[in-house]
Amino acid sequence: MKTKKWGIALFGLLALALFLPAQENNDFYDNEPFIDLPLGTIEVAGEVVQAGKVDLAALPLRTVMVREARMENGKPAFVGSYVFQGYSLFDILRERAVKKKNEKEFRSIIDLFVVVENKKGDKAVFSWGEIFYPTAPHRILVAAKAARIVPSLTKERWPMPTVGRVVAANDLVSERNLDDPVRITVLSPPLSFAVEKGKSPLFSASARIVDHGREVGKISRLPEGIPLLVLPSVFYGRGKGFHGIAYFEGAPLHMVLKDIYPADTTNLKRGYLVLAGDDGYRAVCSASEVFNRNDNGEFLVCDRGEKDGGRFSVYPGPDFFSDRAVKALKEVHFLTVE
Repeated sequence: MKTKKWGIALFGLLALALFLPAQENNDFYDNEPFIDLPLGTIEVAGEVVQAGKVDLAALPLRTVMVREARMENGKPAFVGSYVFQGYSLFDILRERAVKKKNEKEFRSIIDLFVVVENKKGDKAVFSWGEIFYPTAPHRILVAAKAARIVPSLTKERWPMPTVGRVVAANDLVSERNLDDPVRITVLSPPLSFAVEKGKSPLFSASARIVDHGREVGKISRLPEGIPLLVLPSVFYGRGKGFHGIAYFEGAPLHMVLKDIYPADTTNLKRGYLVLAGDDGYRAVCSASEVFNRNDNGEFLVCDRGEKDGGRFSVYPGPDFFSDRAVKALKEVHFLTVE
């Protein structure tokens, strides 16, 4: 009986081997050749000391793997799977010293955002935090090369891009993948908050939700029916370092806001959120990094009750640093780049 079973198993392996191509190594992403994607001149502008052209040739080449989808008739539609090589926004902006317009009010860089514009005038928004603070950096590229990731059985050959493009590898729907980028602009939001550093006690009973200057809702409790997540963290700030090992329990921010803020194509491309605390501390998130992730990274809204720093706080799950953790959340602003 055992001999018969081993024979059947061996036959199955041999049959599978006939259909699968020989694998030269353990890399499943290198079986197709790269093609070059022509890139034009790209400049950096906005709230930086040294605006001007980017010397792409001086930057390291980074690699990301992407399962690309686009919105069609209001639903995500698969386009193809690719390996992209190019220059990360991290490297492009790394040596560009920031000169914030609102520096006198708020010195921290966590309320900055970046607008990438292409030849057609289309724009995509990225937060400073998702470029420089994530646990996995270099996931946003200006791609100069591309190759297909071809399934071994179906042999499907996805349509290839023909020009250089911005690639946001953490996006579920790739609406921020813009062809022919020409300009990268660093900006701070057009909002002002009273700052009271070291305020104690730090508390806000609720958080106003404001859409382009108009109040549209309020967070006074976590919505019922939303499952709470518990995320472990070695909580580490860019300035003060280690804050302890903790577990953060809360509701995903995108689920708290989903009935108020539509995650449509325009908002996913051009939208961003400003999260402000009772003491004027604030952080910017792009709409896509909150509502449109493919890596299960979550920003949590945590209910701290009557504790100092309550009632609600935001925990930035995807970030290496804790700096975008906003306590005593008082206002959530939705804004869009025109």
